[in-house]
Amino acid sequence: MLSPERLFDPDPHQKSIAQELYAGIKDLPIVSPHGHVDPSLFVTADLHFGNPVELLIQPDHYVLRMLYSQGISYEQLLSKKNPREIWRLFAGMFYLYNGTPSGLWLTHEMEAIFGVTEKLTSETADSVYDQIDHELKQDRCRPRALFEHFNIEVLATTDSASDSLEYHQKIRASGWKAKIIPTFRPDNVVNINLPTWRNNITQLSAASGIDIVDFPSFIRVIEQRRSFFKSMGATATDSGVYSPATEFLSPAEAETIFQHALKGKATLADGRRFSAHMLCELARMSTEDGLVMQIHAGIYRNHNPEIFTRFGSDRGFDIPIRCEFTNNLHALLERFGNHPKFNLILFTVDESTYVTELAPLAGAYPSIKLGPPWWFNDSWNGIRRYFDQVMETAGIFNTAGFNDDTRAFLSIPARHDVWRRASSDWLAGLVVRKVIDEQDAGQLAKELAVGLAKRAYHL
Repeated sequence: MLSPERLFDPDPHQKSIAQELYAGIKDLPIVSPHGHVDPSLFVTADLHFGNPVELLIQPDHYVLRMLYSQGISYEQLLSKKNPREIWRLFAGMFYLYNGTPSGLWLTHEMEAIFGVTEKLTSETADSVYDQIDHELKQDRCRPRALFEHFNIEVLATTDSASDSLEYHQKIRASGWKAKIIPTFRPDNVVNINLPTWRNNITQLSAASGIDIVDFPSFIRVIEQRRSFFKSMGATATDSGVYSPATEFLSPAEAETIFQHALKGKATLADGRRFSAHMLCELARMSTEDGLVMQIHAGIYRNHNPEIFTRFGSDRGFDIPIRCEFTNNLHALLERFGNHPKFNLILFTVDESTYVTELAPLAGAYPSIKLGPPWWFNDSWNGIRRYFDQVMETAGIFNTAGFNDDTRAFLSIPARHDVWRRASSDWLAGLVVRKVIDEQDAGQLAKELAVGLAKRAYHL
């Protein structure tokens, strides 16, 4: 099903160069410095995955949102009964994913991991299900075995500020030598407008052993938790924000807003100002502890309140919004943008900012790197648009390489393969047009595949 020439330009000259570049990087180790894979998968060597539905359909919001958009209910899709019936439904509608990155990733997974070589349809649903189900019971398809088979050099997870990192500790204690590291994500204690915020603060206080009674004690706890994450191998933090607005509040203003939040009286305006101030505080902490700061901005999360209420988050209803960076980030960059220990990686799903804001910012500030195309832009076309819009202004070495940002462990090789093919083809285009020579293209291909990410994330 998978053509070895996929994603390469049909022009014979460019395709030949692209194939040569790809051959030089396709087997390089995978560096996955930002993602959401559950570390509990790797605690023991004998753990097996569940059935094909639990593995390939139910955890994947890309898959779910497409089916839901066609009128298939989440009650049907998330049921724990009759997984084969869910698979048959999925197989009969697999044509929906033609031309999408999800379709490409899933096809790659089924063929490369499970040896499926027939097209998934209503007619082949049962035979494909049985083949995948059989393979999942084999030792080679256990999570640890696949981690090693995928040639993953490092895998970063994303973990809440109050997380005990229990599974990371168990992985270490087991003696397994794989490098799986946490990433510090404080969103649920920084967003004071969350309905669960007060409970999140209670959990954070319990995790730290420090009573959080005011803003200074809150800051002490955040610093303490960052130190713990760093001791467990973390090299980065991650902040997912609606807007990248930054603002420095006075100590009195920060305390007033924090006390309002503790009493359940924080307004939406309070929440926006507090988030803006906390981005600055987190940047200040990064200059002190050296953790790389990531900002993922421009998403309206849980846009469908009915689905969120009934089925929770990560069900396909996080929708992109327009995002402004130049003015919003000015307060933070004015203070820390030139600091030698500050490293900031920026992500957006608003492609209109690549040329006008992000590439110029990254091309000037020594502290900024641009993250790869994120979420809805993590596709062959999205990657190509990113290269065309960013590289001329920012330069390749002011970008952070690739990260897969996935919850679906089995999709990691597929996603990195798309990036490596797209980058090889783009570089081949530069060679054909005599912008760079083949020697430079070969070196740049290796940087885009591995080198840039390792440096950007201090790995």
